[in-house]
Amino acid sequence: MSNQRRNPQQERGEKRLSQLLEAAASVMAEVGYETATMTQIADLAQASIGTLYQYFPNKEALMNALRQQYVDEMKLRWAPFTGTPEKLSTQQLVDRIFDIVLDYIEKRPAYFPLLGTPRGNQRDPSGRSWLREHFAALFREALPEMTQEESFRVANVTVQVLKGMHPLCVGVTEQEKELIVDEFKLLLTSYLGAHLNS
Repeated sequence: MSNQRRNPQQERGEKRLSQLLEAAASVMAEVGYETATMTQIADLAQASIGTLYQYFPNKEALMNALRQQYVDEMKLRWAPFTGTPEKLSTQQLVDRIFDIVLDYIEKRPAYFPLLGTPRGNQRDPSGRSWLREHFAALFREALPEMTQEESFRVANVTVQVLKGMHPLCVGVTEQEKELIVDEFKLLLTSYLGAHLNS
């Protein structure tokens, strides 16, 4: 019989880690990476600064952990839609991208701000580049003759379009947000259509 049950100390540690990451996300979404401080994060998590440093030696390590959490969550959201045999139209593909991304950033408003944060000397291919790699694979699936180089270029532009939309949707009415999203959908549908319908 395997002993997989976590002890109370492990559970407390995992709960504290989750609280620290949630606090980091809130501070990051509100003030951005550059302005965020470890003290602000510890205060919001109702933890001592010493406790925070026990888990993360610096802000970069904390944000890298948060970024990895977001990547893992996004992979789960995309999993049901990858490798599907159905052939999507450009409009269907754009709708799917927006449905998943908009729902996610509604719950995780720090997601796009986090994509632009410094990563130090190590570049983790599962981090910031994962979304680009995923889009590139989707585009090659839609147009098999597309080269890898072209698919990554189109994916880079797609990510930048989505990142550009995010700040415009902050602090506006729901009606205005819907109108902004419609404009960006039109933009991305036209752009992808020019590449995928060739």
